[in-house]
Amino acid sequence: MLILRSAALFVAAALFEIGGAWLVWQGVREHRGGLWIGAGVMALGAYGFVATLQPDAHFGRILAAYGGVFVAGSLAWGMVADGYRPDRWDVTGALICLAGMAVIMWAPRNGG
Repeated sequence: MLILRSAALFVAAALFEIGGAWLVWQGVREHRGGLWIGAGVMALGAYGFVATLQPDAHFGRILAAYGGVFVAGSLAWGMVADGYRPDRWDVTGALICLAGMAVIMWAPRNGG
């Protein structure tokens, strides 16, 4: 159950961070304006709070593991939002990153 909660929090964090960055990108690069930028900034702020809800208390571990989720999530976001089609190397790299995230977060440890 702890792994499920942690995984769900990583997904929520990815939605806020990647979505927030995408909104800022749209506001600036695609000239959609300040409302898009403001919504992006708020989503990025929400990402910071979601990360604090992880059951592990080690900031460095959480952010290092989240990096793997960010890589895979960014490719997925690009597929959905921008029609990007990852090649086999993108997919392979994302899977390696997710495997690294799982080792960092959920490997058995003695005393924490």
